[in-house]
Amino acid sequence: MKDIILWNNSLLDILISVGIVIAGFFIARLIYYIFTHIFGKLAAKTETNLDDLLVDKFKAPFMFAAIIGTIWGALKRLELSESVSESLWKIYTVLIVLNFTWAFARLFSGIIQNVLNKHAEREDSKIDSNIVGILDSIVRYLIWGIGILVALHNIGIQIGTLIAGLGIGGVAVALAAQDTLKNLFGGFIIFFDRPFIIGDRIRYNTIDGYILHIGLRSLRIKTLDNRIVTIPNSQVVDSAIENVTSEPSTKITTKLGLTYDTTPEMMEKAMQILRDIPKAIPDITEETSVSFIEYGNFSLQIRFVYFIKKDCDYFETQSIVNMEILRQFNANGLEFAFPTQTIYTKNPESI
Repeated sequence: MKDIILWNNSLLDILISVGIVIAGFFIARLIYYIFTHIFGKLAAKTETNLDDLLVDKFKAPFMFAAIIGTIWGALKRLELSESVSESLWKIYTVLIVLNFTWAFARLFSGIIQNVLNKHAEREDSKIDSNIVGILDSIVRYLIWGIGILVALHNIGIQIGTLIAGLGIGGVAVALAAQDTLKNLFGGFIIFFDRPFIIGDRIRYNTIDGYILHIGLRSLRIKTLDNRIVTIPNSQVVDSAIENVTSEPSTKITTKLGLTYDTTPEMMEKAMQILRDIPKAIPDITEETSVSFIEYGNFSLQIRFVYFIKKDCDYFETQSIVNMEILRQFNANGLEFAFPTQTIYTKNPESI
């Protein structure tokens, strides 16, 4: 085999290099076994989660390092031209830097998710789970950006010139994507100001519904009509938003009209029934307002104001209150008015 020459190398040397590459994959498999069955079990026995995190996040980068290391060793022992050796060295350098970048990105991402998510899951936490996801993305992009710049610098690319070119291009892109940038900054304002969280019911202009998703670009709301509405973040931060969920109670105003033949005693009875409604319905507060407000065109108008307690069903409670009013008014002979007209005629002979 030594006498057979291929690409300036003996067939034996080429086969040995191929064997080294194959051995690299077996070494990577061995690293996987060691991390999973030895380091993993040892880390599981400790009280801290940091060692579990290190084992989980460094396992794949170590395997990749074994593969590219053995491939480089296999190629290094062969006789290669200067240009090929230089190109392979640049590729190897880039892969090494990116592997380190990958390892650190995985590590910091794991730390953010494990540490901050635990705080976000607590009921009294001020950290939103969406903020954790956004922070995780920012850190990973930042680490990868630095890693790529370092890799390019190591292979001789002038980073200063590249950044200057990207800066000019970035200005052009920013001018062309002003709305996108507005929505992006609006998303950060929502995340950190936290006027609402996922699951809250809000009112925005004519939209009334529950928050389904808070993203960097837009907000998704499920309306009370079960429709999904997407609103750009820039519009949300520039508008007045009513957070219904954060209210201690929800105010409901109802107008009731009684017939004109209702006596003062019956009117007082109707108002007393409304004042006593909270005693029969525990889902509303004891704070009510009952007033005989006006003589309408067709009825005597009563305004009834009550408050639904927090976390009680909005529509179901209104239905219960209205049914109780109807039941008690009918039981006490109180009649609701409807549009009517009374026409008086005179006999012409009596004029």
